Amino acid sequence: MSWFKPRSIRGQLIFGLILLEGLLVVVFATLLVREQASEIHQRARLRLESEANLLALESEDAFSSGREAYLQPIVRTMMNSETIHAAMVTDSEGRVIASSNPALNGKDVLTRFEKRQISPRLNEVIFRASGGARECIAPIRVEGRLLGYAWVYQDSTLENQQIYSLVRITIIFAILGAIGTAIIASFLARSITRPLHKLLIATRKLIRDPETKEGFPLEVTSTNEASDLTRAFNLMVTSIEEQRAGLNDTLALLDSMLENAPIGFAFFDRKFRFVRVNQFLADMNQMPVSWHLGRTISELLPEGAAAELRDCVQNVFENGEAVRDLELSSLVDPGYQRSWLMNVYPVKTSLQTVRWVGAVIVETTERKRSEEALRKTEKLAAAGRLAASIAHEINNPLEAITNLLYLLRREPSLDARAQSFADSAQHEVARVSEMTQQTLRFYRQASAPVVANVGELLASVLTLFQGRIHTLRIEVARDYEPDVDLFCFAGELRQLFANLVGNALDALSEGGRLRLAARKSRSALDGREGVRIFISDDGCGMTEATRRRIFEPFFTTKDDTGTGLGLWVSDEIIRKHGGLVRVRSRLRVSRDKDLSGGTIFMIFFPDDGIGATPLLLNAAVTNEA
Repeated sequence: MSWFKPRSIRGQLIFGLILLEGLLVVVFATLLVREQASEIHQRARLRLESEANLLALESEDAFSSGREAYLQPIVRTMMNSETIHAAMVTDSEGRVIASSNPALNGKDVLTRFEKRQISPRLNEVIFRASGGARECIAPIRVEGRLLGYAWVYQDSTLENQQIYSLVRITIIFAILGAIGTAIIASFLARSITRPLHKLLIATRKLIRDPETKEGFPLEVTSTNEASDLTRAFNLMVTSIEEQRAGLNDTLALLDSMLENAPIGFAFFDRKFRFVRVNQFLADMNQMPVSWHLGRTISELLPEGAAAELRDCVQNVFENGEAVRDLELSSLVDPGYQRSWLMNVYPVKTSLQTVRWVGAVIVETTERKRSEEALRKTEKLAAAGRLAASIAHEINNPLEAITNLLYLLRREPSLDARAQSFADSAQHEVARVSEMTQQTLRFYRQASAPVVANVGELLASVLTLFQGRIHTLRIEVARDYEPDVDLFCFAGELRQLFANLVGNALDALSEGGRLRLAARKSRSALDGREGVRIFISDDGCGMTEATRRRIFEPFFTTKDDTGTGLGLWVSDEIIRKHGGLVRVRSRLRVSRDKDLSGGTIFMIFFPDDGIGATPLLLNAAVTNEA
């Protein structure tokens, strides 16, 4: 190889510098690529684990709130990440509940290798499948029970692109370095100490302030080995900046997840002040994020809930142990109680020091109100079934009593006084029979629309409330036109009228006048023919704020006796029949009759609200239960 060795000092210097520079670039590039690739792989693993835990957390929320139907949208949302190839949620046996590929729902698609990763004591596992791609599995637990697993499959395209880009840049730098070395060697006679001195100054500046950018990248002015060292130094600084930028990107990603997560996050210092909250929590409290920062727990929460949360935060600071499923509730306004479910955990900067305390907050106010309303509704439904059963059982002895009274009235030995007693008994038994029939008719709803007489429906509802009407000494005014028929679901209209009449009787607790009217009319909006019904009272009336919310579900002014579902269901029945409703009310301000309040419901049902009226009217009427 002696023939290949350059004979001149210039050639030897060029050859030696190129060889040395090439070796340095190869070694540096190898270390750099290996380090960067390791960091890229590690970030990909952390991102995959974070995404699997996020999918598991959102699935736990869907399971705990009974909204399993939301699992599919949750999985579909996870696919917005460019690092995910596929995602799915399976039960504890491995059967797919929700998948990014809906065709797999309900199937068992796990491989034997994947099934071996499943364990009841599993936290989260990242492994490579047979194809080489990473997978992550995270358990889904609700109240300690294992309900399934969240699966996230990595898309390594972005990771590979980053590695390929790093290798390509390194190769380009190596080529440019080799070319530059040949050029620099031609001018090697120039001063070497000046660029070396610049490197020394820059190194010291970088040691004093690692984030400084003043004077970087260094200008290459020499034509000797110092230029290669300068370039390597600039490349090192660039690499450090890229790493710092990658770290900032990761922090930005975490910040974005924190800000946009559909759950409240808060962090407290040792003085119980908010140091950070996300936008979801700010919206939950209906206050801006800036208002929270620097304020204490007592300034945000009512005293009872604030004291309990302060004690919990203090315990976490002292013990360094998380507190799970902390339930807080407090009476915010009269008749309105808010409740929260919190998980409080320590945020440590070292193994011994707790810097902050974080809290994951979910407001459960509406869920608890819904559960309470559903319990009340179930009680009402049970009472309705019991009333129907009693009415059914009363029918048989009533028939026997009716027959016996009929025979007794025709007994020739009865005197006039006994005959009058028998007639009165016959009349009262007929009333009881009519009430039982109306009760059964109210409970046994029709499954198909029929032609029904609106006046008869209103009269049947009044029969059910006859006892209350008599007890409260309420005057009832009836104004029914005889031929007011409507093609409708008779049972649902009976339920609608019962809700409105029942509310009117509640408003007439001190007596008064109840008016029911029904007549043929036309819509003021489009002129369609139909039936207009009026149910009014001169009771206590409503405030404007109450009137605006009467059709909201679970809104009630009856405290323990109401569920807030009656008028909501009534509104649904009106909409189902294509009807319109107008409500007017005036709040009673005095017991003086001249200044009394009252409420009127005006309901219009078009004749074609649920389809054309059938021709065989009598046959349709027989379908009424």
